[in-house]
Amino acid sequence: MSLALERLIAGTPIPFAGNRVTVVSPELALRFQPGDHLLVEQVSGELLLIPVADQKAAALAIERAEAAFTALSAVSDQAISEFFDLFAQRLEDQDCWDLIEAANLADIEWAKTRGRSTTRLLADERMRRDMIAGLRAWRDAPATRGKVISCVEHEGWKVEQVVSPLGIVAFVFEGRPNVFADAAGVLRTGNTAVLRIGSDALGTAQAIVTHALNPALEAAGLPVGAVSLVESVNHAAGWAMFADRRLSLAVARGSGRAVSQLGSIAQQAGTAVSLHGTGGAWLIADQDADATRFAAVVRNSLDRKVCNTLNVCLIHRDRAAELVPLFLHALKEAGAARDEGCKLHIVEGSESCLPYDWRHATVDVCRAEGYQTEAMAEPLPEDQLGREWEWEETPEVSLKIVDDLDSAIALFNRYSPQFTVSLISETPEAHERFYNAVNAPFVGNGITRWVDGQYALNKPELGLSNWESGRLFARSAILSGDGVFTVRSRMTQSDLSVKR
Repeated sequence: MSLALERLIAGTPIPFAGNRVTVVSPELALRFQPGDHLLVEQVSGELLLIPVADQKAAALAIERAEAAFTALSAVSDQAISEFFDLFAQRLEDQDCWDLIEAANLADIEWAKTRGRSTTRLLADERMRRDMIAGLRAWRDAPATRGKVISCVEHEGWKVEQVVSPLGIVAFVFEGRPNVFADAAGVLRTGNTAVLRIGSDALGTAQAIVTHALNPALEAAGLPVGAVSLVESVNHAAGWAMFADRRLSLAVARGSGRAVSQLGSIAQQAGTAVSLHGTGGAWLIADQDADATRFAAVVRNSLDRKVCNTLNVCLIHRDRAAELVPLFLHALKEAGAARDEGCKLHIVEGSESCLPYDWRHATVDVCRAEGYQTEAMAEPLPEDQLGREWEWEETPEVSLKIVDDLDSAIALFNRYSPQFTVSLISETPEAHERFYNAVNAPFVGNGITRWVDGQYALNKPELGLSNWESGRLFARSAILSGDGVFTVRSRMTQSDLSVKR
């Protein structure tokens, strides 16, 4: 017999991870109210309190998505295509966009007053164009619902493998308004979406839903709950959503501990996950690296800060005298292009490769809380190589000198987020060995900024997954709308005499 949890008592031991114990704190015990939910995150043992209001907000959105998923089975692919076009038209309409833009500017001002980063929050014309292009790409994408991907013929009967909708896809993202257009892509394969956005971008999200998304759903004849927004800015609403076993896929976009925590919650519930946690690309210059290619790759991988921006550079010791100055010059150029300086973290033991002026200069660095005067080059312990520099306007990277390619590969596999890496080498054998040995889903020989679904594959991405939590089963680390499906088996019997 199970009983509802009515109260928490400070000091109560709570087991987790099989043989470990965490303890209820006095603060948690005081906050807990009847009807609240308590989650035990099995990796860290952290006790997560979900207030009843956040639990209900998540459940309501999922219930709407569940009902919409059933209704979508009777909606034609043509109607779904029409929805994407109508959504794009709404974003193109200047009166509609003015309302969204006003909400976005209010979000940005509110975020600034709290010292929050606004780098990825701005819904500018570039983002608007990308959203429209993404929606039109889904409009024009071939429908795959019901597609027969294989058929086994038997005497008197056959079995077909058929692409079918997966179910409800949940998204948690912090501040990128364009995720709405990306996430809507799951409708292409007949799925529904539930989204939770952080407080920084909630007003923008609500404006997109009210003025563009919902009108497009209604006009196309799709159920309104096909894309639902959880009406709560609290992290607890995201925990509640990812803990719900009705989800078929949980997608977390953001960075750091919050993303890995959400992934752990979903995995505890038995839900497949796509996690984009710590990003930051790595670049390795081997002994025979072409200097011109190397300099161009560095410069063109630092145009703006996103997950695939260059974060760590490893240079072969034999080429340090030539390539380090090129690296520093490209880093300065990247800063100057933004009317800014630049910031370097030099791994301890590699300081001697820096010119005197770099080792003693200061720079005004743009941080979320404002400009701060810092050393231009700071020492970094090797075990901190995996740290992603979330810079605002001032390009920021780490640099280390390595003895050989094998050492570079070992460092990447040990410390990186196992995400994006490029090798600059003129030897095909080195590239082959590198590709086979490095544990990354995205490997190249040029700029790191190519890692993007829409840019690389002409498909709006739902999320990019690194491999910190292991390789992904039977799919790419670029998750796109047409990749969210299951396979059903359909048997057709023509000979009534068939029997086992």
